[in-house]
Amino acid sequence: MAVKDAKVLIIVNNWGIEETELTRPLRDLKAAGAQVTLAATELAPCETVQHDRYEGETLTPDTTLSDVQAADYDLLVVPGGTCNVDRIRVNEDAITLAQEFAHEGKPIAAICHGAWLLVNAGLIAGKTASPCRYIAADIENAGGRYVDKQLTVDDENGWKLITSRKPDDLDYFVDAIEKALA
Repeated sequence: MAVKDAKVLIIVNNWGIEETELTRPLRDLKAAGAQVTLAATELAPCETVQHDRYEGETLTPDTTLSDVQAADYDLLVVPGGTCNVDRIRVNEDAITLAQEFAHEGKPIAAICHGAWLLVNAGLIAGKTASPCRYIAADIENAGGRYVDKQLTVDDENGWKLITSRKPDDLDYFVDAIEKALA
């Protein structure tokens, strides 16, 4: 499969999303020809932030988490933003989607706090990940291995996990997503 033939699902809460961790994968993958769907907890504007603090861009989701199925997509992207992921990691629809992607052997890409969802979904055990340092203990307590690197790609347990620490790592993160879809 080529990126231009790929279907990518990005899942978020409706507020508190780290702006560039959403907009870079969304726009770069669309520019490469992928069909990208932005699914949020509600069909309402998605308010992003910069550095978890300053107002960012507002985007319109395509659909809701409850209206998408993992079977319809090739890759899942989970952007960070402390408040975004703190809410989405306890959302049953988001947890189920992550579990279905992993069980179907499909790649999941999570940046910064995004890997928190995978902790709550019970998917991080046996995986090596490079999320932001603030959730390193959560990764390790869930049976994963935390490493402080710009990018980690882990193929253990039958599915690919792509993780990066922060917005500064977005070039590596988006490139790894595109390679996973190639």
